[in-house]
This record gives sequence, structure tokens and C-alpha cells, in this order.
Amino acid sequence: MLEKTDGVRRGRGPERELDAMDRKLLGVLVEDATTSYAELGERVGLSPPAAHERVKRLRRSGAIRRIAALIEPEATGKTLLAFVHVDTTGWGKTAALMAIEAHPEVEEIHSVAGDTCMLLKVRTQSTHALEGLLARLYDTPGVKATRSYVVLSTYLERPVQPGVTAEWPARVKDG
Repeated sequence: MLEKTDGVRRGRGPERELDAMDRKLLGVLVEDATTSYAELGERVGLSPPAAHERVKRLRRSGAIRRIAALIEPEATGKTLLAFVHVDTTGWGKTAALMAIEAHPEVEEIHSVAGDTCMLLKVRTQSTHALEGLLARLYDTPGVKATRSYVVLSTYLERPVQPGVTAEWPARVKDG
């Protein structure tokens, strides 16, 4: 009855850990995946064939899942961005609820811990379209409530970054 959906987000991990050069390559590619191997190699300090081989290995390992175009929301008319918390009876990841992915307005679906079961990132053309999507959610068996947060301004929106923070600041103890 319940379909296993853990693989929706993750898939298989890289066969080996990323090294500093892999992270440099990914840093350039995440900014512009159409960068030529000649320019890519020049920017990270590799020959074009070495850069090409590294990128092929990153693709084979699954570190690069796919190459995609990032579309400007205004170009599609989908200027209303919202995050929707979905509360369900029981476990939220039912096939009926996951079917919401068929709507192109749904950009992300996350199973979350906390006071809600699922978190959706949606982008619609209008509040009327958002209302229609919410109505579709309420028609889904098991959905008992939603809370929507309409975004007024976006200050940072980016794809996964290859870098990691080397050291987090120590917590200050209350004294």
C-alpha cells in the first residue's frame, strides 16, 4: 500500500569522497554548467582533458545528478512563491499525497520533523492558482490542514553548493 519514497530525494551517493579539486569544479559548474572544458580547466588549474575526465567521473559517481536550466520565474509567469506546510492523519508520504508532484507548480516536496508532516515549495501564477492547488491538496485523502507562507521577497535562492563550512563558531555559554 505505501510506496517507499526515500529515494525520491537522495538516490545513490558518490562512490568516493569529493576532494578539493572536485569541489572547485562543482563550484564553477553550479554557477554555469555550460562552461567549456577549456575554461573550466583554466579556472581551477587543470588541463581541459583533465577537467573533462573529472567531470565525467563526477557524473558517473552521482555527484552530478543532472544538468538543468534555471528558469527565471517571471519568464513563465509564476511569480508567486509559497511554502505550504501539510498536516496529515498518520504518516504523510502516501501515494495519494505524493501524486501532487504531477502539478508543475510544485517544485519541492519534503518530509519534515516538527509540527507538520510535509513541506512543499510551490510557485504559481497567482493567488487564485495557489488556492486551486490548496483545494487539490484538501481533496487528497489524509490531508487535514495546510499552512501557507507566501514569499514577499527573496534574498537568496541557489542550488546546492559544493563548499562546506570548515569550522562553526563555538557556542557562547550564558553566564
